[in-house]
This record gives sequence, C-alpha cells and structure tokens, in this order.
Amino acid sequence: MSDKTGTAQIGVVGMAVMGSNLARNFASKGFKTAIFNRSYSKTEAVLAAHPEAEFVASDNVADFVDSLEKPRRIVMMVKAGSGTDAAMDSLIPYLEAGDIVIDGGNSFFQDTRRREKKMADLGFNFIGCGISGGEEGALLGPSMMPGGPKDSYAHVGPILEKVSAQFNGEPCCTWIGTDGAGHFVKMVHNGIEYADMQFIGEAYELLKGVGVSASEAADIFAEWNTGDLDSYLIEITSEVLRQVDAETGKPLVDIIVDAAGMKGTGTWTVQESMNLGVPTSTIAESVYARATSSSPELREHAQAALAGPNPAGGIKVDKAAFVKQIAEALWCAKVVAYAQGLDLIRVAGGEYGWDINVADCAKIWRAGCIIRAKLLDRISNEYAANNLVTLLEAPSIASELGRCQESWRTVIVEAVKAGVPVPGFASALAYYDMVRAPRTNAALTQGLRDFFGSHTYRRVDRAGTFHTLWSGDRSEVVGEDTH
Repeated sequence: MSDKTGTAQIGVVGMAVMGSNLARNFASKGFKTAIFNRSYSKTEAVLAAHPEAEFVASDNVADFVDSLEKPRRIVMMVKAGSGTDAAMDSLIPYLEAGDIVIDGGNSFFQDTRRREKKMADLGFNFIGCGISGGEEGALLGPSMMPGGPKDSYAHVGPILEKVSAQFNGEPCCTWIGTDGAGHFVKMVHNGIEYADMQFIGEAYELLKGVGVSASEAADIFAEWNTGDLDSYLIEITSEVLRQVDAETGKPLVDIIVDAAGMKGTGTWTVQESMNLGVPTSTIAESVYARATSSSPELREHAQAALAGPNPAGGIKVDKAAFVKQIAEALWCAKVVAYAQGLDLIRVAGGEYGWDINVADCAKIWRAGCIIRAKLLDRISNEYAANNLVTLLEAPSIASELGRCQESWRTVIVEAVKAGVPVPGFASALAYYDMVRAPRTNAALTQGLRDFFGSHTYRRVDRAGTFHTLWSGDRSEVVGEDTH
C-alpha cells in the first residue's frame, strides 16, 4: 500500500441496486464517494448511468482503500453470510489501525458480533448497520441502525445521519449499542414488518368477506392512511390493490400466487425471542402464516379433506360498521406487534450489555424504513416519558386499546364464524388477554409437570419450592427448584 492519503470521505463496496443507490445518496449530500465492485463492469455501469455523482472508482481493492481519507470509512453492501466475510477479508490486508468497516447488509447479529471481535483483535473498527427503506430509501434516505464501538461512531455518525431519512428535522439514525446491537434492532424491525403485513393481509381478506372488491379495498386503505393507521405499508397496500394485470384485466393481487417468501429475519426474530424467553407470539404467527402459504402439498391435501362453515357465503354483518371495526382491530394488532418487538429489544439490550434506548429505536423508525408509521411518534414519546416494561402500559396506548377492544373481538368472532383465517389478529388478542389476566392456566401446567416429572412448584401463600408425592401419600414436601 502506498503512503498517500486519499480524498474520498467514504467508500462503498458492492454496486448492486442497494449499494449503488446508497453511494449516490452519499454523493448527493456532498460526500466524495469511492466505489468498488468485485466485477468492475458493474462499477462502470454505475459511472455511465450517473455522471453527476462525484465518484472515485477503482478496479482493485488496494486502489479503492488508498482512495479514502483516514481513518477510512468503508460501507459493505454485499450479500449477507459468506459474501460479507469474503468482502471483509479482502479489505483487511489494506487497512490500517483505526479504519472503520461498516456492514450495511441484513446480517445475523451473532455474525456481526463475531466479525466485530475479529476486526477489533486486528486493530480495526467494525460497525453492523441495519438499513431499512429498500431501494428508494437507500437513495433518498433510509432508516439506519448502526451498532459497534461508540468512539468509531463519532467518525461515521455525522455522515450516516446526514444521508438518513429525516423526521421533523431529526435524523432517522443513531448509535444503537455495541457489537451486534444495530443488526439485532434491524432484525426485530423486520419481524414487526412480517406481522404488519400479515395484519394487512387479514384485513383485506375480511373486507373481501363482506363483498368489497380490490378497487374498493384500495379506496378503504387509502382512507385509513389519512388517520391513525397512516403508514408506508398501508399506503402501498392501496397502490398494490389498485393495480390491474395488463394481460387478464383482473386485479393484479388475484393473479399473484398466494405464497409469501422469506429471507430469514422474521425467523431469526422468533428464534431469538425463544432463546431469551420473550414472547413474540404475534410475530411468530406471521412467520408461520408465510410458511403455511408456501406449503403447497399441505394445502392441497387439507383443501381436499377439510370442511368449513356451513352454509358458506361470506360474513353477514353491517358492511360499513364492520369496515370501521376492521380498522380498529388492525390498529390494536399492530400495537401488540410493536410491543412484542420492542420488549425483545429491551430484554436483549440487558442480556448482551448493549444498553439500548428503546425510545430511540422507535424514533429512527418514524421515517425512511418499511414500518414507518404515524404511530411510531407516539410510541417514541411514550417510551421517552415513562419507564415502560411494555408498550401496552403506556397511558395513551392502554386507553386506546381499551376503547377498540370490542371491535377487535367482534372482528375475530366474525372471522372464525365465516372460516376466514386471522392468526395475526387472534394471536395478538390472545397475548393482550394473557398479559392482563390476574392468573393464567400455567398453575395447572406446573401441577401437571410436577405430577409426571417432579418439576416442583411455588406457592402463592409462602416462599419456597415444593413437590407433592403424587405416587405416595400425596403429602407436600420441600423440593429442589427444577423449573
């Protein structure tokens, strides 16, 4: 490596759509940007398509690294997994102490923790930065969730904050915590996204159940987007439902195969919630719903064998009133998904030593990201003003849930009667009812566990751990805690 110091303020590795759009974003905000792709033809294509951008292009890693001012700031926008490791390893021989490598892909947070340690041992800084907003967000301003050494954020934060989305003059970017915190928060963001889309899908199926056409549903979602349900996903739902297939003249939504794909982040969210013992049942149901949709053999055989409500014929209710109730049920379920996701973030922050500010997470989701919504401003304010264990206890949230719960329950009852599957709505309500219940069925569960496995139990009236001699005289003895 030469001794010269380059002039580019930040570099981007990976010139696919996300990487090239982010590079264009940096350049448009006044940052001289170095770009590199393993295949130089992609770099050339970006240069040809965007002559207005102040790019410094290189056809090899050494020159790319040399083109950057020190400490070097390099953003990798490459495929998660082995692709990220390969890109990082290709940079290492050319880096110097203090240089900062940022992974902007959808990496699993444990991989980020491993990479951060590896780079730290070599004298380099590594930041795992969750980025949400899709192709448009990368270009115009995404929500950014960086995690890593806090002192390194001083060198990259001002740049990331300037290119991120802005909400009321505040950047949708902040330091999240050490090592894998940023990618963990992005993972949970995506888990909430799974749930949000599941609720929207269920709402649409319920609208169809009362005879609403795709174009009419588009109008309803557009109307909902002017009120408490105002959000990016509600907005684009209206656009998708309004789209007509050019070949058939039918609504495009009726032509799309009803099998939803997954990239892994929703599954990771559920797995990690199980590892930490944090219930995210509503997010889990959304993951399982996608899995069910993509199980053609299961569905084919079940459709041939299973009966439904008799007689069939849709949902028999007052249409206008039911549409309003669906909107309220959708809002309630949405709140539960946010509550579960943010609770997972709170617990993980303590478990992994990240000290995450949950209010800040909600703040940086207010614009730029896929789950951006009017509700998030209220959520961030509630977390900032109150020491919340759960979002559901926030004063303005709890009162609104109480007001809307009858609609929520009515919608689920009518769906069950008509045979319309609403696992998202139903699991969200079950969670709501379970956490507010003074006692749950777990007492009987623990009694059963003690009966067949001597797992012991605790009593409500005195301290200690106990066991009943079920196969003996059924007297109670002090037991060793095996919970």
